[in-house]
Amino acid sequence: MKSGFLEKLVARLDRVVPGDVQQIVTRLIREKGFLEKVFEALHEGVIILDPNGVIGFLNHAACQFFGLDPEQAPGEEISTQIRGLDWESLGKPGRTVSRDLEVFYPENRFLNFYLAPIDDADDPGAPLGYVMLVRDLTTTRAEAEETLESERLNALTLLAAGVAHEIGNPLNSLDIHLQLLGRKLKKLPPGDRKPLEENLSTAREEIQRLDQILKQFLHAVRPTTPHRERKDLHVILNETLKLLEPELASRQIAVQLDLAESMPLAMIDPGQFQQVFYNLIRNAYQAIPCEKGRITIRTRVSDFEYIISIEDNGTGISPEHMGAIFEPYRTTKSSGSGLGLLIVRRIIREHGGEIAIESEENQGTRVLIHLPHADRPVRLLAAPETDPVIDL
Repeated sequence: MKSGFLEKLVARLDRVVPGDVQQIVTRLIREKGFLEKVFEALHEGVIILDPNGVIGFLNHAACQFFGLDPEQAPGEEISTQIRGLDWESLGKPGRTVSRDLEVFYPENRFLNFYLAPIDDADDPGAPLGYVMLVRDLTTTRAEAEETLESERLNALTLLAAGVAHEIGNPLNSLDIHLQLLGRKLKKLPPGDRKPLEENLSTAREEIQRLDQILKQFLHAVRPTTPHRERKDLHVILNETLKLLEPELASRQIAVQLDLAESMPLAMIDPGQFQQVFYNLIRNAYQAIPCEKGRITIRTRVSDFEYIISIEDNGTGISPEHMGAIFEPYRTTKSSGSGLGLLIVRRIIREHGGEIAIESEENQGTRVLIHLPHADRPVRLLAAPETDPVIDL
């Protein structure tokens, strides 16, 4: 970095008395130490660069953001230390840059950096160097996404009442009129009645499908309060498997159970958790394209939570679909409503838990449910067996 002030000072040293030189040097040392302490106290990253993009100074926050060594990074070009930064396109005299950057090491963070030139008063066209200020937007971005999700659900909730009225009532009316048509068809000769009855049956099935989608939509957007009871998760899981047994058998899909030997009763809404298991197991076998698939269900319990894993060997989920997997009406199935996982996540979150999904294309998908205990045990440190003896 061009010294500027120091070059001018050296040129005039012969005119400065020794006492003044000592005061100037002492003042520079104090100011340097003070500024370094200020920079180290900042939560934002600070990187000082020379005109060629060589690092002259960086604070502790910058080292944490980018995983840099504070001893080795100074003196190195920033392009070699931070992946994705091209100094040739960034370091332009007189130009200020603000840019978002996602880094994956040492942690996955969303950062924003501001790069500004340090102008030389005597030569504005040739900056003394550059200062880069780096902010961590990871938490802010997560909060913004949560706010956006909340606003989206609130908007859907407001629409729910209108949807129920504008679609639900006409569906009921259509169903009643189709029942009347069915009674009149019975009076026709059998030859004329059969094709009309097939069309009528198709129309009624479609009305029932629309009614089911409407109910799922309303359940997904309306806030609900779980009616909790102490229930055995294994019992609810086995009851759900019994309901799905015919579909699993028809597809020749084997279900392997690896259940915890001792599972304490959980404070849950049994109806809602049966819906969770039903949706997840159904998603699992529908993701298996051919017969003789496999679904593995595991349960574990720790001091703080229940862990339930449902894993299949199906087609998996592509990276582009993983990012929008919980968005309403996003589905890869031709007959799906795209509301199943949204409902599942809402139920689990209303019970204080979280859901995680791991998937690899053409390998399969694993869904993990983390459900906290209603009453977490208090772990106390054991008292020492004997007090230490101190000789005086």
